Amino acid sequence: MMKNKYRILFVSSEVTPFAKTGGLADVCSSLPKALFEQGHDIRVMMPKYGLISERKYVLREVIRLKKIPVWMGKDEHHASARSAFIPESKVQVYFLEYKPYFGRNDLYVDAATGKDFPDNADRFMLFSRAILETIKLLHWQPQVIHCNDWQTAMIPWLLKHEYADDPFFKGIKTLLSIHNMTYQGSFDKNILTRIGIAAQEPSLIDETIIYDRVNFLKAGLMTADALTTVSPTYAQEIQQDQTFGAGLMDILRSRAKDLYGILNGVDYSVWNPESDPSLPAHYSANDIEQKIENKKHLLARMKLPFAEQTPVIGVVSRLVDQKGFDLITEEIEKILSLKCQMVVLGMGEEKYQRFFEQAAKKYPDQFAVSLTFDEELAHLIEAGSDIFLMPSRFEPCGLNQMYSLRYGTLPIVRKTGGLADTIIDFVGDPERGNGFVFEEYTGNAMLQALQNAVKTFQDIKTWRKIQKRAMKADFSWQFSAENFGKIYQKMI
Repeated sequence: MMKNKYRILFVSSEVTPFAKTGGLADVCSSLPKALFEQGHDIRVMMPKYGLISERKYVLREVIRLKKIPVWMGKDEHHASARSAFIPESKVQVYFLEYKPYFGRNDLYVDAATGKDFPDNADRFMLFSRAILETIKLLHWQPQVIHCNDWQTAMIPWLLKHEYADDPFFKGIKTLLSIHNMTYQGSFDKNILTRIGIAAQEPSLIDETIIYDRVNFLKAGLMTADALTTVSPTYAQEIQQDQTFGAGLMDILRSRAKDLYGILNGVDYSVWNPESDPSLPAHYSANDIEQKIENKKHLLARMKLPFAEQTPVIGVVSRLVDQKGFDLITEEIEKILSLKCQMVVLGMGEEKYQRFFEQAAKKYPDQFAVSLTFDEELAHLIEAGSDIFLMPSRFEPCGLNQMYSLRYGTLPIVRKTGGLADTIIDFVGDPERGNGFVFEEYTGNAMLQALQNAVKTFQDIKTWRKIQKRAMKADFSWQFSAENFGKIYQKMI
């Protein structure tokens, strides 16, 4: 246990299981739980979206939070808040309610048009201000406000400038965690008046602007007391390469001494083949034989024939360029010529969805796709596959490679971001290897790694040895939480 316990306010636009579009929500549920277990006084705040069921999660009214005044420029709005707990924990969550902005069922993108909501800047600026007004009404003074991604990146800026003279906020530090540099909250400059910052000093407004657009993430990078990102390698990449830094590399470099890379963890209460309720058969590192039952079930469910000697390659991902799908589509014929089967779960860009639907028709015994998001099937693919493929162009952290290790499904990854920090290439380092790694972002490099994996798979004794090593790796949240505790300590 840590000697020093802190009051931490953890703010995010999504938290599992209440509202989720991606890995951000999982982190913002698991990390607060781990911090709570280490003795910190941690509370979470998120928007109350229309899709969040008040009955299911037992949201309760908080009398003093029935009317939260929020100013946006000259306009006063009234928000309110309810509270509940992250399931299976004692971590309290406050849901900030403002129906005109958050009464919708979608988080950032309008499902009807497929486009971002035109008022996202207003929505998350109001959310950021409401958070500060809420803690004031609660008379609860956190020592650190831990912000996540662009949606909450204006909070450090607001504290440094708009709230600078308010004694309640004196001494509160801010930490901004960046989960993916490509999402920055970039808006037309004409919103400055609407979001209530047009009257500020020009030099302060400048902190929010880059390339002649308002950029929430930039404002947070300039003004937060500490910055973290989700793996040590990604922390280096975003400072060394403009592609990774996504236009903000110079600012990241200027903050190098305040920027830390802390690997995300895995919630092993959810991802554990010994107890996973989604699996037809449970297994462990010491009793791996039952894994094959999951393979049979997976193939039956995906309507593919089962053959014990044929390796199954699993993919669970958003179907977007970042995840390396251009390599997979280019090389699909060569991949399947390795006498393997492939199962893909995910949704995303139309071009990839169409390609995979065609591939399933063209290779009915070897290739299957499910264009949905299905949590249960995601677990079955982790358990039922032999190999898990993640050829990402960039990958801030990546969680699936860590899930795969625990499920004895050996990952093939490109050496980038969190993939480089978690997977060791068996060919290059047979004593420590827990998967297969390629460096160049090319179809050939990926195919070479696949060939190495398929060849090793045929040698059952060696494969079992790597599987056992993989399954014993420990990436639990406890380590990440301890590292965050050290950063809080430095800041305070």
